[in-house]
Amino acid sequence: MPRRGTITKRIPAPDPRYNSVTVQQFINKVMERGKKSLAERIVYSAMDVAAERLKKQPLEVFEQALRNASPSIEVKPKRVGGATYQVPVEVKSDRRAALAMRWILNAARARAGRPMHERLATELMDAYNNTGNTIKRKEDVHKMAEANRAFAHYGRL
Repeated sequence: MPRRGTITKRIPAPDPRYNSVTVQQFINKVMERGKKSLAERIVYSAMDVAAERLKKQPLEVFEQALRNASPSIEVKPKRVGGATYQVPVEVKSDRRAALAMRWILNAARARAGRPMHERLATELMDAYNNTGNTIKRKEDVHKMAEANRAFAHYGRL
């Protein structure tokens, strides 16, 4: 956070196939070592596979999976006196989407034995159906926030 001046949030140009900024952000998260065309191939084929298996539109599957994986509340550490409390706070919409994307991608990378587009497709389908590692991660975050609800009055960070 700079002492003066404001930070302008850069929004990437929408992706070519679905004209969606969120899909483009996800492609950028999948990308490694600047290989964007490979990341696009992985994401688009994963979306197509997931949509084909669920018999829905690819963009609809992707957006629903993101919505299902997005946490609404998380905990942040707050020092009060000599103690550090885990204070539950509401998650802003841009961070919510970023966390959901990160969790889906990490869960897909943690799976083994298949090509990346298939692992990602499986993880998208799991998130769409409210199952799998991504949803478990979200529920763990929610449980932790619920357990620390007593410290919510320290909230305004």
